[in-house]
Amino acid sequence: MSTAGFNSQNGTGTGQAYANGPSQNPVALQQLPGVSYSMTHQPTYNPMQAKAPSPPGPGLYPSGPYQPVPPVSSYQPGPPLSSYPTSPGQALLTRPPMGGPLSHTPPQSASPSPGPRLPPAQATPPPPAVSSSSYYSNPQQPQPMAPAWQYNTAPPPLVPPTSMNTPLRGPVANHVNPAASSTAPPPSSAAYSSAPPAHVSHSATQPPGPRMPPTSVHGYTQPGAAPPPMNPIAPHTYQPSRAPYGPPPTGPPPTMKPTPPPSGPPMANATPPPPKADGTVAGNGPQAPNSYNHVDNKMAGLPQPGPPGRHLGHYPSLPPGYQNASTPHNATSPVHPAMQAATQPYTQAPQPYQQPPVGPGPAQLSPSLAAMSLQSSTPEALRVVNLLQERNLLPPSPIPAPTPCLPQDLQKINCNPEVFRSTLTSIPQTQSLLNKAKMPLGLLLHPFKDLSQLPVVTSSTIVRCRSCRTYINPFVSFLDQRRWKCNLCYRVNDVPEEFMYNPVSRSYGEPHKRPEVQNATIEFIAPSEYMLRPPQPAVYLFVLDVSHNAVETGYLNVFCQSMLDNINALPGDSRTKVGFITFDSTIHFYNLQEGLSQPQMLIVSDIEDIFLPTPDSLLVNLNECKELVQDLLKSLPTLFEKTMETQSALGSALQAAFKLLSPTGGRMSVFQTQLPNLGVGALQSREDPNQRASAKDIQHLSPATDFYKKLALDCSGQQVAVDLFLLSAQYCDLASLGCISRYSAGSIYYYPSYHHQHNPSQVECFQKDLKRYLTRKIGFEAVMRIRCTKGLSIHTFHGNFFVRSTDLLSLPNVNPDAGFAVQMSIEENLDDMQVVSFQAALLYTSSKGERRIRVHTLCLPVVNSLSDIFAGADVQAITGLLACMAVDRSVTASLSDARDAMTNAAIDSLTSYRQSVLTIQQPGLLSPACLRLFPMFILALLKQKSFRTGTSTRLDDRVFAMCQLKYQPLAYAMLMIHPALYRVDDLTDEGALNISERTIPQPRLLQLSVEKLSRDGAFLMDAGTVMYLWIGRNCHPNFLTQVLGVPNYAAVPDNLYMLPELDTAESQRTRAFIGWLRDQRPFFPSLHVIRDESQRKASFMQNMIEDRTESALSYYEFLLHLQQQISK
Repeated sequence: MSTAGFNSQNGTGTGQAYANGPSQNPVALQQLPGVSYSMTHQPTYNPMQAKAPSPPGPGLYPSGPYQPVPPVSSYQPGPPLSSYPTSPGQALLTRPPMGGPLSHTPPQSASPSPGPRLPPAQATPPPPAVSSSSYYSNPQQPQPMAPAWQYNTAPPPLVPPTSMNTPLRGPVANHVNPAASSTAPPPSSAAYSSAPPAHVSHSATQPPGPRMPPTSVHGYTQPGAAPPPMNPIAPHTYQPSRAPYGPPPTGPPPTMKPTPPPSGPPMANATPPPPKADGTVAGNGPQAPNSYNHVDNKMAGLPQPGPPGRHLGHYPSLPPGYQNASTPHNATSPVHPAMQAATQPYTQAPQPYQQPPVGPGPAQLSPSLAAMSLQSSTPEALRVVNLLQERNLLPPSPIPAPTPCLPQDLQKINCNPEVFRSTLTSIPQTQSLLNKAKMPLGLLLHPFKDLSQLPVVTSSTIVRCRSCRTYINPFVSFLDQRRWKCNLCYRVNDVPEEFMYNPVSRSYGEPHKRPEVQNATIEFIAPSEYMLRPPQPAVYLFVLDVSHNAVETGYLNVFCQSMLDNINALPGDSRTKVGFITFDSTIHFYNLQEGLSQPQMLIVSDIEDIFLPTPDSLLVNLNECKELVQDLLKSLPTLFEKTMETQSALGSALQAAFKLLSPTGGRMSVFQTQLPNLGVGALQSREDPNQRASAKDIQHLSPATDFYKKLALDCSGQQVAVDLFLLSAQYCDLASLGCISRYSAGSIYYYPSYHHQHNPSQVECFQKDLKRYLTRKIGFEAVMRIRCTKGLSIHTFHGNFFVRSTDLLSLPNVNPDAGFAVQMSIEENLDDMQVVSFQAALLYTSSKGERRIRVHTLCLPVVNSLSDIFAGADVQAITGLLACMAVDRSVTASLSDARDAMTNAAIDSLTSYRQSVLTIQQPGLLSPACLRLFPMFILALLKQKSFRTGTSTRLDDRVFAMCQLKYQPLAYAMLMIHPALYRVDDLTDEGALNISERTIPQPRLLQLSVEKLSRDGAFLMDAGTVMYLWIGRNCHPNFLTQVLGVPNYAAVPDNLYMLPELDTAESQRTRAFIGWLRDQRPFFPSLHVIRDESQRKASFMQNMIEDRTESALSYYEFLLHLQQQISK
């Protein structure tokens, strides 16, 4: 199976992962008295190697008491903190008592370990035969290596380095592994000082007391104090005797007795594991000379499902141990566990410690071990959950993002998780600790999100670090009124005179109260040095397919009407320009020059050598020529209604549009309804309808030609983004066409089977999406850079963009609906830091011609125990990042590789938790509460349209689903992965929200199982881009008449896609709830009312993740599979 990482999006080559700053400052390595630094290279975790679980040592990580600590800690005052002692022979990762001198145990200074060089990806060997009654592969056969991700390191190159200016041919994954920058870092960047930020420090002096190795989990030390020493973490090695995990079997479930519930009270358990980052190749893409790199150097989600449900269901015909599971202790709690964990990190009542100490008695143990038997309190995030026994894990309301354990004053001003969140809210101190936790480390961003409150600062001086160019932010520290220390590279900078004045309070001498230092998200109006040229005008060019096929769908009427309705709402100013191109087998331009009595159509039939007939009059000022534009929009639909032209020269039309937009930059909106079959960029159908449900690997997920990618890179270089609207009933090769948007930072809209008469729900979606598209805000000629604290590095990006240099994303257009993800690794030990910071800076031109910089800064604590890493795991962010990684793996390796790697991600993290965090080895499939939904989300991904096998899935549908996972912000992507199910025939005002004088009911979230449906109810499934309202056969007549306006079940129409506006309380409640769900996202989900006989019932049932299908395991069977692999 493939052992290599992913191909670079912009071509592949050699190169180092981008480290944010030079290697560790020599100052930081000076030996402190009594402290020796070992530069041990820790082996990088590589889940691709076959592995055997190491036998659990006696009492690994005994779960111990959380020792109460005075409220100087980084938690909110009050709750006690934890210490997690380990077994003899394991590193002690404990919180120091507040008394006692520092013990000088030699800390481990990790130098970045590049990890083993892996051979290039090879064809996956056939998996060993799996008998239908067992999950184990045949022991006699040689074991191939199990595919999984090498988290958190930039993996070796897959192909030899290429010239920097040549775009690569061949399959391309839409992610980027930035290569080492071709320009050396500025010399000043070496001037790093490694002292931690001063403003988060408390006195480091400690009264005499027992000697304990302190950790940096929550203790803040003064700048200049010795870094808190830490015992070396024992390297966690795997013996290569373990059989590969392989895909879950497809036969009947194995005969396996469920584990009986453990007797006695639940154990207090230690902390959750950190996420993994996947190992991808650092490649030198074809990097066009970057126009913004030196400028930037020169210039200074939605909630997800939560706590256990109210009533305990059970799996039909499952062994009694599972059916009779006792209700989880917080099943009736109205507050979601994640919410409890966020507001009161450690509120669980003390629970008895069950295991007598092994070995020496309490007298010989360290104080924390001795105290452990006295009391125990576990944070909610770390409560041990036996997944095989707790049936109702899904919380009744969406899950909030976990709150990082930071001091109250820092947490209050931290970045909104909907804009910026990390897969781990506690960052591991070393790469080896991250490897051991087996979870990906990465960031998910929604940088241009529409925000209700955004502080905007106009200033001639934008204060930035002189060394690393970080923008001043709430997490810097002021040494005095005149000096501030950067929180990324620790350089001390002067405060400019102008910054001493606070425009908000109109006071002088309080730079720490300026808005830049009070807000984690802020926007600057940039002065002239942030411009290479005058800001470009808003330019919109529409490229329309007018072949016979296109006219048949009827989309042209909808487009023209929508443009006429919204022409005055297009973002822009007095300089805004528009233009139109139509095409079939020839290219048609429209002269809209002022002074003409009507638009003039110019036809170019030489598609091989395209030229612009009248270059100056094809893009016109909208304000000056609005009447001509409106005349054209009124006449276009009738102009081609009789056409019999069936061919499509899309490639030539795109070349013409590129020529037209190149001088200014702008946005190209392309509407296409069929496979391009003429001229450059012509494609042939690659889909074999007989292979749609193949359980074998899916072919043709990569582009058939590099024409569209090359053109996209040309567009990107000229600040042109291309948005693609694909409205088609037939195969269009989205894998190839999508490249035009992917690499130019555009977006893709896909309306399968679009037809103005036969598919009215798609027409409604297209209308609503088009209105949002035409009127939403837009940023032109944008670039985005993500910086992070010295010691961390970024090695892979996900989203739609082109990487101009190692860490600079080129975004010719940026829109408020685009999401991005990055993977990270830990290059240098963070053991002298209590917190790390990440900063995303987006420089763009607004539609009004202003150059602006939007800056988001996120601060997270550094921890040095596995349990703290697990406690801070963000299960939704981990799932979102793994989905991006799996899309890349599907394209660069194979779909089966991606599926195996996702399954292994769940196995690895739960194995790490069991072996390294759990104190008492107990039977069952054990997970910390914060990861209890992880196996369910992984199973949901395996059944999602992008990755499923055995279910008929059109190739374009699959590719579009993959594009969505890479491009959608986390909140929307999670609904596409794990839909939300509600019962809506009994909506009440109890617990309802009041928004703008509307009452919005809040029904409970239900598990995705047919078992939760009942024939006498009505259920709404929200799957992100589509909603289903399933009506039970015996649904109460009251709901049918009051909401659907029909007398009985038989009268429910087949293609009902909107609810009638009836003047009844039930109708108003149902429509208010559906409208509220729709309003929370930027695209318009269609609604389908379905009965038992409906064609769409199959789509509805495919989203029942927890149920078994012919080709996929049920949730319970999947848990058994995981348990069997973990216990191997």
